[in-house]
Amino acid sequence: MMNQQKVIRAVETICSTGCASVNAIIKILELNNTLEGFEDFSEAEIKALKNELKSIMAVYEDKK
Repeated sequence: MMNQQKVIRAVETICSTGCASVNAIIKILELNNTLEGFEDFSEAEIKALKNELKSIMAVYEDKK
């Protein structure tokens, strides 16, 4: 079961660390590696987290 609020909180926390950290986390998630501190996330939550982070970073990439 996916907890959307949990994903939103994680996105906000991760984004507060800066673009370089967000990109590093996206790479970790794309390799299907476990992200420290997010072991309790379901597969669906991890997928949603990754997709949301990628969407956010795409906005920044378009502005370059």
